[in-house]
Amino acid sequence: MSTLMSYDPFHRVRTLQNELNRLFDPGWDDGNSQMAKLSMGVDIREDENQIVIKADLPGMSQEAIQVNVEHNTLTISGERTFGDEVNRDRYHRVERAYGRFSRSFQLPNTTDTANIKASYVNGVLEVALPKREESKPRAIQIEVQ
Repeated sequence: MSTLMSYDPFHRVRTLQNELNRLFDPGWDDGNSQMAKLSMGVDIREDENQIVIKADLPGMSQEAIQVNVEHNTLTISGERTFGDEVNRDRYHRVERAYGRFSRSFQLPNTTDTANIKASYVNGVLEVALPKREESKPRAIQIEVQ
């Protein structure tokens, strides 16, 4: 007995879209269909004094994270290691990503790269990028003649 299947005219379009999304996803390795690197979610906000980048890096030690600035490019990189190598074959499922990661951000020319500060608290890396004094908005006094 044959089963009835509903006709979906957009099935192939969705399949193609999913394949394209996988192709352009920077964390995807199409060689073996596994995640190639650790993804790092970030929030970036700006006010009149600074730009702040917050990156989620749970479970990592401060020593395993590097923050570098070169040619107006901020790079956050590091490596999350699988801590239980001895018992690795006893795991039924490993869904958390391990390995090297790197993410770069182009900084605007208004950034004071000499005074960048970074802190790491409760798995969140915060990088404060102060703005140069000459780039901050200022009020111009109007003289009455």
